[in-house]
Amino acid sequence: MPELILKPGKERSVMRRHPWIFEGAVAHLKGRARAGDTVDVLADNGRPLGRAAFSPQSQIRARLWSFDAEETIDHAFFKRRVAAAVAARAALPELREQQGLRLIHGESDGLPGVIADRYGDTVVLQLNSAGAEKWREAMVAALVQASGCARVFERSDSDVRGLEGLEPRTGALHGDEPGEVIIEEHGVRLAVDIRGGHKPGFDLDQRENRLLARRLAAGRSALNCFCYTGGFSLQALAGGAASVLSIDSSGPALEGARRNLALNPQLDAARAAWRDADVFEELRALKKAGARFDLIILDPPKFAPSAAHAERAARAYKDINLLGFRLLNPGGLLMSYSCSGGIGVELFQKILAGAASDAGVDARILRRLAAAPDHPVALAFPEGEYLKGLLCQVV
Repeated sequence: MPELILKPGKERSVMRRHPWIFEGAVAHLKGRARAGDTVDVLADNGRPLGRAAFSPQSQIRARLWSFDAEETIDHAFFKRRVAAAVAARAALPELREQQGLRLIHGESDGLPGVIADRYGDTVVLQLNSAGAEKWREAMVAALVQASGCARVFERSDSDVRGLEGLEPRTGALHGDEPGEVIIEEHGVRLAVDIRGGHKPGFDLDQRENRLLARRLAAGRSALNCFCYTGGFSLQALAGGAASVLSIDSSGPALEGARRNLALNPQLDAARAAWRDADVFEELRALKKAGARFDLIILDPPKFAPSAAHAERAARAYKDINLLGFRLLNPGGLLMSYSCSGGIGVELFQKILAGAASDAGVDARILRRLAAAPDHPVALAFPEGEYLKGLLCQVV
């Protein structure tokens, strides 16, 4: 087997069980390896460290499949790993009845570059690394067996694949082509666009935060920014919000939101308003018009895909939260999120503190928010904690 030899001292992160090996940590490759091939990882003194998938075009030159240097990486390996990931979700009572569920969460499930989301009887699979790409067939077979799903549809169309030298791929991998899938989340019905939706289909990571919004919404006037297909909006209506204004710059997303509202006749559609607009511009217009709200949800898209973009992203996060604080009534609540991996938890809190100060309000943190438990974060892989949020109250 080819051997990836690390530079002196670069074995420390691997010994702490971090699964990524960057280009700068590699001394040389002994033998030949193509993209996705399994290589033995060795310290500079020859000590075996584990087995990894090789990626010659990525700055992340290898991703460890196993920290056991003797473990065979084959179909049986992926069968075990996928089965363990599915079983871990089934062991959590709050996840057992969920119709929308993340089954595999990449590195935190020991499967770097692999994302699998289940919507009813359909699994959507993303393969975002060279190693995941090489083991596509093994991954599909393991998912079908572990989940009992009727179909697996590939949505490997993220920008990350380009960094691995991989072309986008979409299409059915098992079973027939999926149509519209309807799931129920905390009593609210939602239509999921498997083939053309975002992330792909729906933001499952925000499931428990949407439930929190529902519990906070009773009697409040709510504003949901970057609303996408209305997940937070519908839960706020279900929680008894007096009104919900939802803003997004995507017409198709808003059409999906209206479609979701129509799927739930128990909700009072008269309390919902949808606005196709740039969120930053619309918030300024609302402030100028004297609008005020009791509950504001800010769930913007990824402003910082990496730490290199953090400074520019921090300005955008500060601007949007500054506008949010200015629109809150006294005692009002702000649920603010960042899904940017380049913005850490501490930095995000500093950004909101600065926004509140510039808005001239005193605010306090009531709760720290994160992804749902089917999106675990390995202790040795802090990069997996991409979604972070704060529930703040204007004093």
